Amino acid sequence: MEYHQLGALALFAFVSTFTPGPNNIMLMTSGANVGFKRTIPHMLGIILGFAAMLMLVGVGLMGLFHAYPITHNILKVLSLTYLLYLTYKIATSSKTEVKGDYRPMSFFGAVAFQWVNPKGWSMALTAITVYSNGGAWLELAFIAGIFCVANLPSVTFWTTAGMQLQRWLTTSKRVKSFNYGMATLLLLSTIPMI
Repeated sequence: MEYHQLGALALFAFVSTFTPGPNNIMLMTSGANVGFKRTIPHMLGIILGFAAMLMLVGVGLMGLFHAYPITHNILKVLSLTYLLYLTYKIATSSKTEVKGDYRPMSFFGAVAFQWVNPKGWSMALTAITVYSNGGAWLELAFIAGIFCVANLPSVTFWTTAGMQLQRWLTTSKRVKSFNYGMATLLLLSTIPMI
């Protein structure tokens, strides 16, 4: 990775982990239902599970990119398209409520969930295709480390938000403002990709 890409990667990692998605919605739900302490295994599973997925996918994809260079550009377009779709979905989403008996996700459950999370795949593929030059283990470990650092305040915020935002996101106007703000941040994070 080139030095001038570090700021863009950090911004992308922070914004993409912070914007609403399956992980964050589940964390917010868990925080609202069982509190911060019982959600910690779920939080750690997201942080470490995503980093592991990013590295393993990166090692496999880099071989594909070397064998078929056009796949790199195709993947960039697909990732950008998905992120634009995700931006739209965030901007137009409405408040979600979960009722009933809630059990927090376990550490291993959260690790495994990263492999079926479409937003996680999009984030990993985008980070690898845009910010990785060679796919060496050290470079992928660095990118994964940036995501671990970015994920820590994100998972903490969303869990805490579940405990606190229930009282604030009570009107349609507030929910829309919050979603528009998150969608705008995600859209801005795609600028370095273009």
